[in-house]
Amino acid sequence: MVLPSVLNADFGDLGGELQRLTDAGARALHLDVMDGHFVPNLTFGMPIVEGLRRHTDLPLDVHLMISDPLRYAGPMVDAGADMLTFHVEAVDDPAAAAQSIADLGVAVGVAINPDASMDQLEPCLDHVDMVLIMSVQAGFGGQAFNPIALERLRSLRNQYPDLLLEADGGIKASNIADVRAAGCDCFVVGSAILKSDDYGKAIDELNDQIASANPSGANISPGQEATR
Repeated sequence: MVLPSVLNADFGDLGGELQRLTDAGARALHLDVMDGHFVPNLTFGMPIVEGLRRHTDLPLDVHLMISDPLRYAGPMVDAGADMLTFHVEAVDDPAAAAQSIADLGVAVGVAINPDASMDQLEPCLDHVDMVLIMSVQAGFGGQAFNPIALERLRSLRNQYPDLLLEADGGIKASNIADVRAAGCDCFVVGSAILKSDDYGKAIDELNDQIASANPSGANISPGQEATR
């Protein structure tokens, strides 16, 4: 499933962007929350999540690129998040962090940057619904795809065949089939959709490429996975 990232949206017309993405066939939205500390960029917080929730029933996949994810987990859930993803590099005990988020009644994801050791994921893999493999260093949109993500996706898929896998960063029509073939289920896409003239055409092209790597497609939503 393709999840448009609102990081690349026109925030001066966020309602219009939401309508265009919905009309284009988006089935979930990816929201990047950045604190200017864990990553060198600032985006938005609970008011934007809450505002989007008031105007859509689409699942909201909230990616916490912040230094203290547990401090804001509850308020994000109250604002309307369906899935919260924290960075393994941001917490001392990832298994405990995952359980704390799960206790809030939402799906749990754990993210890892390209320069972080995959060994950090091991303690929490039995406690999360999804692993987000960053194919760029977290913090800014529009970066080039790092192929190390393909190796990581293949490794996780081989070891954990039932684990939901997501990838984020530099994904576009020319590489999304490779990402799917590596075992990815959910694809966060920003510029390739939001910078295009026709969101529907862009999403259709991405889905066609996914189908070319896997004829059955990838049809799991973050909200659905939480109920498995």
